[in-house]
Amino acid sequence: MWAYNSIFYQIYPIGFCGAPVHNDGECVPRIRKLMDWSKYLEDLGVDSVLLNPVFESDNHGYDTRDFKTIDCRLGTNEDFAEVCKDLHAHNVKIVLDGVFNHVGRGFWAFKDVQEKKWDSPYKDWFVISFDGNSSYNDGFWYEGWEGHFELVKLNLKNPAVVDYLLECVKFWVDTFDIDGLRLDVAYSLEPDFMRRLRAFTGGLKEDFALIGEVLFGDYNRIVNDEMLHSCTNYECYKGIYSSFNSMNMFEIAHSLQRQYGSEQWCLYRGKHLMTFVDNHDVTRIASILTDKNHLPLTYGLLMGMPGIPCIYYGSEWGEPGEKSPHNDYALRPCFEEPKPNELTDLIRKLIRIRQKSDALCNGSYRNVVLTNHQLIFERATDKERALVAINASAAPWTASHGDLNGTFTELLSGTEMSLGGNLEMPAYSIQYLAF
Repeated sequence: MWAYNSIFYQIYPIGFCGAPVHNDGECVPRIRKLMDWSKYLEDLGVDSVLLNPVFESDNHGYDTRDFKTIDCRLGTNEDFAEVCKDLHAHNVKIVLDGVFNHVGRGFWAFKDVQEKKWDSPYKDWFVISFDGNSSYNDGFWYEGWEGHFELVKLNLKNPAVVDYLLECVKFWVDTFDIDGLRLDVAYSLEPDFMRRLRAFTGGLKEDFALIGEVLFGDYNRIVNDEMLHSCTNYECYKGIYSSFNSMNMFEIAHSLQRQYGSEQWCLYRGKHLMTFVDNHDVTRIASILTDKNHLPLTYGLLMGMPGIPCIYYGSEWGEPGEKSPHNDYALRPCFEEPKPNELTDLIRKLIRIRQKSDALCNGSYRNVVLTNHQLIFERATDKERALVAINASAAPWTASHGDLNGTFTELLSGTEMSLGGNLEMPAYSIQYLAF
């Protein structure tokens, strides 16, 4: 699977392109802005963009009106097709947000039910009771996603709904040549739907990627179903992210060992979960860390740990952004152009190192040296062995361990070193040691 050795770059298009928060019905080709960034993405070294919703919606994109039409605030299908062609020309694949659990109240089939009630041929596309009423006084009750009634839950047990959604996916592949999907709230999707989606997309395009959004506990539940696991790579929203916030090495090492270690009780041995330090749903890491010297170190960990790294747009230059109790607008800003700096340069170098390393992309995980402020862990495959060494302290430190023996190359500096059981770790440092 191409995604296993890839670096993803996540963009929330409605915010990124400066579109109105609410759909104003005016068609403006804002999505073409992505073409101004395609060379930057290629130079950064990312292999794929992960685009949050791009299809016609009521407001934020997750309340879909039409799965076959690009949101008018972003432009037309023709505009987006050109964007995808341009990204591919710059060696960047396209993964779209597949919002299959629910739609908006403006979705065409739901509007038909609002008009015709029980006479609508689409009434069974949703979970509806005509014995009740909705908070919008529709004259019938319907299930909303987790109590949010602006998000109308689709009935994925209805074969007609599944057929329609698969038809839309084929349309996206045929029209935009997309390379994969992120499954929004995958923990809420019907297992049979995900199995069918995996089989269907595999027939459309070789190595079509599926990435499912799950919460930490939900992954533990569904990963036991091997058919489901083969369906999707998972993006976990808890676990490592919470440890990144404090740069507590004990917490980080415990999480990584529990998830990716070699022992039988470890959760995800040999599996590729999408990993990130922030995204469109959480406060940006630059707004969380109290010691800004830790910001580069988070990316040293991200590019060295197991998983598929994903960078949220703007965070590669340390953009701040705090989640509000009422909305996420501050997390999804519009930038006129990229603002690369020294952090961006470091991330670019880390990306190139990871892409060339079988151990960092696919290797096992083992803790070697661990203190509250220092961590050295091993990534290894049959082809390669590497050590990732992080010192989060303001003071230099000397690590001692039997594994720190021999000749190796420090990949960030390109220098060859010979160790006799000790490793000097400068203050606030990242070292990748290849044997």
